[in-house]
Amino acid sequence: MKRIVILDYGLGNLRSVQKGLEHVGSSPAISGDPGEILAADGLILPGVGAFVDAMKCLDPIKGTIEEYARSGKPMLGICLGQQVLMSSSEEGKLTDGLNLIPGKVLRFPKSELKVPHVGWNNIKIKQDHPLFEGIPDNSFVYFVHSYYVDTASENTLASCNYGLDFSASVVNSKGNVMGTQFHPEKSGAIGLKILKNFIDMC
Repeated sequence: MKRIVILDYGLGNLRSVQKGLEHVGSSPAISGDPGEILAADGLILPGVGAFVDAMKCLDPIKGTIEEYARSGKPMLGICLGQQVLMSSSEEGKLTDGLNLIPGKVLRFPKSELKVPHVGWNNIKIKQDHPLFEGIPDNSFVYFVHSYYVDTASENTLASCNYGLDFSASVVNSKGNVMGTQFHPEKSGAIGLKILKNFIDMC
């Protein structure tokens, strides 16, 4: 059995991610222990809440996460977990992220669209990657966010439009550190297939 660890750092809907992974045949552990993190075959970084709080909570294990990313093993950030993978965020005040993927986190501009962006929206798949194996273009997934990721096309696995195009899923140059702005664990069969694809990468 592949060892999947859901990172417990004090912020994140751990139980719903755990249930999603169990649904596709995994038995994930929930841990913040550096030894357990480094021994994992796959690491999931969930997150709900504010970027500044997340970075404060991640500070004690930042080095462990960086070491894991360098190992080449798969890592997936979900929602706020995607945002903290980036270089910086303008949420609250300009705050540095983990900088595992170049790019910044920006607030949706004022428009006639409601912020936060909540609900189902379709994604455009921008490049072939095992995370999106078997996922049809224009699939609908579930979002809840007020800030979006702005990164280069080579770091964008899928985009979404909500008044502007943003990176709905990101990847590093090596292909092992990935993020989804949407919640796969709340995105029905499509989301579960994405989680299954992640496990298959591990």
